[in-house]
Amino acid sequence: MIKKGISHLGIFFLGVLSLLPLPVLYTLADIVYVLIYHVFGYRKKVVRENLLNALPEKTLPEIIEIEKRFFKYLASLIFEIVKMNNISRKEIEKRFVFKNKELALAYLNRGESILICSAHYGNWEWGTLGIGLNFPGDHYPIYKPLSNPIFDHWFKKVRSRFGNKLIAMRQTMRALAASKGKSSMFSFGNDQAPSKDESHYWTTFLRQQASIQLGIEKIAKKTNQPIFYFEVKVLKRGYYEVDCVPLCLNPAETEEFEITEMHTRFLEEMIRKTPEYWLWSHRRWKYKPRAKSVTLTQMEHRQQA
Repeated sequence: MIKKGISHLGIFFLGVLSLLPLPVLYTLADIVYVLIYHVFGYRKKVVRENLLNALPEKTLPEIIEIEKRFFKYLASLIFEIVKMNNISRKEIEKRFVFKNKELALAYLNRGESILICSAHYGNWEWGTLGIGLNFPGDHYPIYKPLSNPIFDHWFKKVRSRFGNKLIAMRQTMRALAASKGKSSMFSFGNDQAPSKDESHYWTTFLRQQASIQLGIEKIAKKTNQPIFYFEVKVLKRGYYEVDCVPLCLNPAETEEFEITEMHTRFLEEMIRKTPEYWLWSHRRWKYKPRAKSVTLTQMEHRQQA
């Protein structure tokens, strides 16, 4: 009962915060940056270890500089997400601009469906709102429900603004079947590590062995729906640009794991260009391959045979 009361109080506090204009929220973000980085050192060890392992070509001073820029951006991102509660359509359209979307629109305008691949890079939450405003048809962001039902309800509500229809991961196939014959988009954030039991395919990601989710590949090969990678670029604080890149237009013709490698390499290149905008505080490499897992090396041997 106490936990529930605290959760409701937290939601009320977030609602009040979201009423503040973004310049004020960014001032608060600057204060939070000092607290989480310089005072409390929130996940500083995890971030430093991830950066050192992923970017061994960087010197320690360079790693520390990226680390600081990451935490500064993370503080801003927290308040941008809070602002989602009441940010206007006009504000999102001004701050999150989509470019090169003609090909994706052509599919949707013909009543066809597309798959969107993205990652926890830049403000993926504003991106979810922006997709709902920039493209026709139904938009289904695939998400992992939070363990706290009160906060999960709040996040689902703010993410569903502007027409989005959130789908829990385990309900994806049901939603796909229901959307058959309709103009629709299914968005996948494919950089989150699968659970230990669902880690079936491993490859090298940022110089380390990493398990990769296979959901978007399985669905694409089954439906032959084209895949677009929505590449996010941070222009300046609070302003973003998305390049709608056609990643794979004929998934049914690809080899096993080829699509998974495509989007993994695409993200890897994005991160190398501007690493501070990826979620380095996530424990991405906490699991190791098991004997029955498929690795990239095994896949190459299988193709050669």
